[in-house]
Amino acid sequence: MEIFGIAASLLGMFAGFGLLIGLLFGFFGMGGSFLVTPALLVMGYETDVAVASGLAFVFGTSVIATLKHRDLGQVDYKLGVLMIAGTTAGIEVGKIGLHWLQHAGLADTVVSVAYVALLGGIGVFITHRAVTGGGGGVSHDADGDDELDADDIPDIAETIQSYHVPPMMTLRGGVTVSLWMILGVAFATGLLSGFLGVGGGFIRMPALFYLIGVPVPVAVGTDLFEIVFSGGLGSFLYAMDGAVNLSIVVPLLAGSALGARLGAAATGLVEEDDIKVYFGVMLLLGAIAVAVRKVGGVFEMPVLDTVSLAIIVGAALLVSGAVVVSSVRELRAETSEPVASASD
Repeated sequence: MEIFGIAASLLGMFAGFGLLIGLLFGFFGMGGSFLVTPALLVMGYETDVAVASGLAFVFGTSVIATLKHRDLGQVDYKLGVLMIAGTTAGIEVGKIGLHWLQHAGLADTVVSVAYVALLGGIGVFITHRAVTGGGGGVSHDADGDDELDADDIPDIAETIQSYHVPPMMTLRGGVTVSLWMILGVAFATGLLSGFLGVGGGFIRMPALFYLIGVPVPVAVGTDLFEIVFSGGLGSFLYAMDGAVNLSIVVPLLAGSALGARLGAAATGLVEEDDIKVYFGVMLLLGAIAVAVRKVGGVFEMPVLDTVSLAIIVGAALLVSGAVVVSSVRELRAETSEPVASASD
């Protein structure tokens, strides 16, 4: 009976964790392996099992979240396919650079510093731009689609869109940009992803908005569409080696099935600047957590792994709570408006 009790507790814990991560994944288009893999490692699972199970979970959750974003009209398939092509090429070149650093004995130090700097740098940039009103207002056209206001396109994206190098592509949100600019941005994000050895969701989503100029909800939905393919391929290859632990993945997916749909739906309710602030805060706290874990590895202090995980889980709870509160607030505001109009 005691064994069954422990098993039931683990299943409940994984399901609850899946709900939390699914909410963040559907809302940001990232956060899956970023949270799951470190948690499984701290719990004592082997590295290949932690990575493989994390990837399998990311794949399943991204499918669920992408379908919800598709229902909301927030997935640009044309942009997604082009990003996949450019990102794949960039990842291969990034891997070459990483292998060169490994032969030179510099890989661990350079990648660790670069990862923390990039994670923190993007977090600071996005949070500062959102708080100071640095671009990104969204309007809705007659069909209800997200569309960027002309005056609120990020400056970098406006510059990239100004290069009229045929063929030109028209994307969701009323964005027109050169095919070569899209492939260039995709290659650059793939290069960083391959070099750092990460999925790259925290790189791609900001790149789609700040460099190409699509609305944030479309950037999230399209990023998730890409993750369906990358996560699917990765989890399939690991599954062939028998590294995917279904007793972990299934309860995680059971929880995330609801969380991912709630998170995806929240992108249509929460103000775009709020989305960027939450995303930036998540990255900043993530950078701190990764830095703590790396310090623990250097000084051989395993307790810092637990501290790092506590920071990550705490950040997830904090940000997901803020997302839920903001969504409820917006729903109340929307439901009170018709009542006020009727009384007038």
